[in-house]
Parts: sequence; structure tokens; C-alpha cells
Amino acid sequence: MLKEISVIGGGTMGNGIATVLALNNYSVNLVEMDQPRIEKAISSITNNLSRMVKKGTITENMMSESLNKITSLIGIESIPALSDLVIEAIYENKEAKISIFKALQSLIKPECIFSTNTSSISITELATSCRPDKFIGMHFMNPVPIMKLVEIIRGFSTTDETFKTIYDLAISIGKTPCEVNDYPGFISNRILLPMINEAIFALMEGVATAEDIDTVMKLGMNHPMGPLTLADFIGLDVCLAIMEVLYNGYNDSKYRPCPLLKKMVAAGKLGKKSGEGFYKY
Repeated sequence: MLKEISVIGGGTMGNGIATVLALNNYSVNLVEMDQPRIEKAISSITNNLSRMVKKGTITENMMSESLNKITSLIGIESIPALSDLVIEAIYENKEAKISIFKALQSLIKPECIFSTNTSSISITELATSCRPDKFIGMHFMNPVPIMKLVEIIRGFSTTDETFKTIYDLAISIGKTPCEVNDYPGFISNRILLPMINEAIFALMEGVATAEDIDTVMKLGMNHPMGPLTLADFIGLDVCLAIMEVLYNGYNDSKYRPCPLLKKMVAAGKLGKKSGEGFYKY
């Protein structure tokens, strides 16, 4: 029974995960590096819940109860030692994640499960820093409160007990869990990112404009969003990082990041978050 859950990282993914957990009656410790970041995270959660109230998805009472279930903490050393589950949801950097799990190993009780929201980094590699048998991947989709899928990724040493606990948790918060083994990119990004990368190649080669490439995929393939628009929303730096994980992990040229993608990231054109990517915002 998971009673005490701590989420590290209050960004888009972290605050979304905390929101969903709280809405489903879990007590959550939301951890950030400093006061401004945690205040921003709580503000985002409050705004997201307010939108749900306006849409009639939840009641004002549910919003109030959910906010009361979230405790703000600063620094990983403040995470309760008796936590049953820690979900790491910081930015996509292997060294930064390993550093956190190494520190947590001596801070949190041995029975606690460690989980990472990584979208592409090897679960097995991350697990070597702490407790391999109780380490697992929980790859939520963005936006977390809306998207149903959670990839549950087993590391090489993840036990069946650990897997079942996290699988059941995903179901209890209204998600659809899919079991995935630990290979670069898992399933979602192994398929999605090469498609986005190929769309960028098509743009670079002058096959069509960004608008027409997106229109072909929306109207011809019934995708809700074109690949270049989606890349802008994901963040071109994130897209590049995942493509590099795939390229290095498989050592296969079909995963070579498009030179245009690398050039745009170098220029700081990262998509929606920077104001410009394949489109201007």
C-alpha cells in the first residue's frame, strides 16, 4: 500500500503527476530546488485545477481537497524517510538523475520504490546508482492530467513485485499502463521521435513547407497535430536529446539526428518555450 509518495521536480511533468495523484486521494510531497520554483509549481497546479472546475471535470470541493493533499518541500533532503514511492520528474539528463538517486539511497527507507519519469534514458543504467530491484520507469505523457497512457518500464533487475505495485498505482489514478522492457526510447519515443526527425529532414531537403508537412500528417494520417508542431511543443532540445539516446543506444544511422534539428537547438530556437521553433509563438 503506497501511503507516502514524493515527486521530485515541479515542472510541467512533475506538477502534472502530483495533480493526478492528489485528485485520486494520494498524499503527495512535491519537491523543488527553491522557494520560487515550488511557488511556481503550486501556482500551475492551482491554475490547472481551476480550469478543470470551469470545465465541470471536477468540483470546487475536489480542487480544495486535492490542494490540501500536496505538501511543498524544498531540497531532496527534506523528503520524508518513510516515503513508500519516490517519482523523479526532473529534466532529461542522466547524470543529474543519477546524482539524485545516489543521494536518496541513504535518505529513504530501503523498502521504498524509486521511479523515474524519463522518456528515453535506460532504466537499468539509472538503477545501478541505487536499488535495482526496486527501481522502475513511469513514463507519463504530457499533459499528465489528460493523457491516459503510462509506459511502465522494467529495468534488468526490476522485480515482479515492484512492477505490480506501480502497475496497480497507474490503474488507481485512472491511467492505462503498458508494460515495456528497457530499450532506448522504450516504445513511444522509439516510434515517435524518428517520425519527427524524418519530418525535419523533409523540411531541410525542401520537400515541402513546415505547414504542408504538418497538414499531410493531420489530414492524411489523422494525427491531431503535425510532427513539426508537436516537436515545437515537446521542445527541440528534448527531441534532439532523445534522438541522441536512440542513435547512441542502437548505433544505427537511421536514428541520426537531422542536422537542421541540431542547428536550431544550437541557435536557441527550441520551439514554443523559447518563442520560436518551426513556427513563431
